[in-house]
Amino acid sequence: MSFIDTLIANTIRPEIQADQAYVVPDADGYIKLDAMENPYSLPAHLREELGHRLAAAVLNRYPLPSNATLKHKICARLGIPDGYDVILGNGSDELISIMATAVSGGARRPVILAPTPGFVMFSRSAMLAGAEFVGVPLRADMILDKASMLANIAEHKPALVFLAYPNNPTGTLFDPAEMVEIIQAVGDTGVVVVDEAYGPFARTSFMERLPEFENMVVMRTVSKLGLAGIRLGYMSAAPKLLAQFEKVRPPYNINVLTQIAAEFALDHLEVLNDQATLLIAAREQLAADLAALPGVTVFPSAANFLLVRLPDVDASCARLDADKVMVKNVSKICGLGGCIRVTVSTPEENAVFLDAIKASLTSH
Repeated sequence: MSFIDTLIANTIRPEIQADQAYVVPDADGYIKLDAMENPYSLPAHLREELGHRLAAAVLNRYPLPSNATLKHKICARLGIPDGYDVILGNGSDELISIMATAVSGGARRPVILAPTPGFVMFSRSAMLAGAEFVGVPLRADMILDKASMLANIAEHKPALVFLAYPNNPTGTLFDPAEMVEIIQAVGDTGVVVVDEAYGPFARTSFMERLPEFENMVVMRTVSKLGLAGIRLGYMSAAPKLLAQFEKVRPPYNINVLTQIAAEFALDHLEVLNDQATLLIAAREQLAADLAALPGVTVFPSAANFLLVRLPDVDASCARLDADKVMVKNVSKICGLGGCIRVTVSTPEENAVFLDAIKASLTSH
């Protein structure tokens, strides 16, 4: 064994050695429908105004660690209950990592539990924090298996339970009454995190219900709303619980340019909300167009993407690739055989995607 191989064997955790790095495919030259991004940019006059603000940024100093102005605008404009604060993260990924780290360590190997298929960072963050991940399969219709969730909670006493609302990659909006049962079943032995990354397209939220459940965190991101490039997530919870997670947050984790861009966007939130309204309408149209095709199943979605089961997923993905349309092939994920996940985009990009799917079906 070489020196470097011995070094890695002696220093790097075995589960890290066995894992693969998270790979994002190169989308150069493609219509990018694989990452649930908002296809619309800010209007030209707002981009110009934002440019002036960014040009005036003080880049030779660290950002204000309190993020007070940005946090105040988030609380005022995004429905945070009175008396509640937020923690900011470099995207939702960092917030998930903060929570996983806070419940792990020492001799304790806690359980982190979530429905599967779900957001990959739930299981990945558990692994990185040294926790055990327990996935509870959804039913075949992509709905929560409430009985199995409750049984696993009773058995494992998870320290964290993640419920995405709506869920990724299925687009499912779980029954809120069943989610409440799960929150109550976890009780004071764990924290339930309601991940509302796709909330702008579902137009429903648990945020206003935070005062009802002291063991609940509500987490959101501005990425799907139209600001994926600035990497900003936020979460709120009962003040005493939030204070514990704040101890884990790295100092200066939100950079100056993100602060300025986010504050500017919140001053013009109606523009982003109008874009979300366009995408909701486009989602319904695209779902109807796909469902009309022979052999195609479209699962109900409350997000800005669709989960679609195709008669021959490999043939369809080959045709999409030939037409330079990038989607997420999720067919290898347990329970998602034959499926792709496609971002809802502009009418023009949706039409290119739909034509490629139709062509792949006729050649099948």
